[in-house]
Amino acid sequence: MAFKEISPRINIPEIKALSQLDEDQKLKKAARDQELEAIIKGEDDRLLLIIGPCSSDNEEAVLEYARRLAKLQEEISDRVFIVMRAYTAKPRTNGDGYKGLMHEPDADGRVDLINGIKAVRRLHYRIFTETGLTTADEMLYPENQILVDDLVSYIAVGARSVEDQQHRFMASGIAGPVGMKNPTSGNIKVLLNSIYAAQQSQHFLFDFSEVETSGNPMAHAILRGGTNAYGKNEPNYYIDNLLETMDMYDEMALKHPFIVIDTNHDNSGKKYMEQIRIVRQTLINRAWNPEIRKTVRGFMIESYLEDGRQESPEIFGKSITDPCLGWEKTESLLREIHESLGREN
Repeated sequence: MAFKEISPRINIPEIKALSQLDEDQKLKKAARDQELEAIIKGEDDRLLLIIGPCSSDNEEAVLEYARRLAKLQEEISDRVFIVMRAYTAKPRTNGDGYKGLMHEPDADGRVDLINGIKAVRRLHYRIFTETGLTTADEMLYPENQILVDDLVSYIAVGARSVEDQQHRFMASGIAGPVGMKNPTSGNIKVLLNSIYAAQQSQHFLFDFSEVETSGNPMAHAILRGGTNAYGKNEPNYYIDNLLETMDMYDEMALKHPFIVIDTNHDNSGKKYMEQIRIVRQTLINRAWNPEIRKTVRGFMIESYLEDGRQESPEIFGKSITDPCLGWEKTESLLREIHESLGREN
């Protein structure tokens, strides 16, 4: 075989014990998770906002961002429920580039997966215990979900993973919301098939055991745009896209129809300032059409302390992957969202 084992087998309970919630913290997280579940099921009409850095490359910068976000959450909590984006493993199209905190805990090019796993748990633990915000992460590797299942409240399945059967089946066993992105092609039928699979009970092999899942009724859609055969961005947040996706949701009789608009990636062409316009356009569409308002109930926004991106981690709180909105623009946008939601009612 072409595999070379370079570390002992990881002791997962031992790793998880390093960053463990106490009983009071577990109760607080469970309460937040119940609020999130009510939003996904349509029992709570607040807007879901999954927001934070494209990649969590620096623990202290991410914590500074989390502290600011938590303070703002208190002010807008009557209309907006925030789950902080804290992505720690990044998909790479050709395998090159920064792969996230899990691979490079020091973002210096040195791979250190053992310490990276510890850093991932510590980051999610600190965000929640120090700010009260629950977190979202991407399920890049299905096996690694068990490393943070007690700390994370929202899981995303990315555009490159959504067609993979193991990701779909794993999503069917997660006890919490799983947002599934449309593939990079933009194919909505593929996306909805993945949601259907995640909402059903599945029987498969996981970690060398035969497992059966209960199905996850909170699996839902994230629209992130696509790229056509010529490499051109094709957004899918326009009103026609929303109505078509909603119709397909109904045709497949999927549970709890819920759509999140990813304001970056192929919707924005990674032009981070476009995220503001996309939010505004979607809010107009919601105000114009009550059916859209009932289903399109979330945004995913890439935001950090500083505007844009950089090639290497020189400026504190500036993305080293996709460009992000800086804090001043983020704060202004979230207040605008809150005001706009007040005018909907």
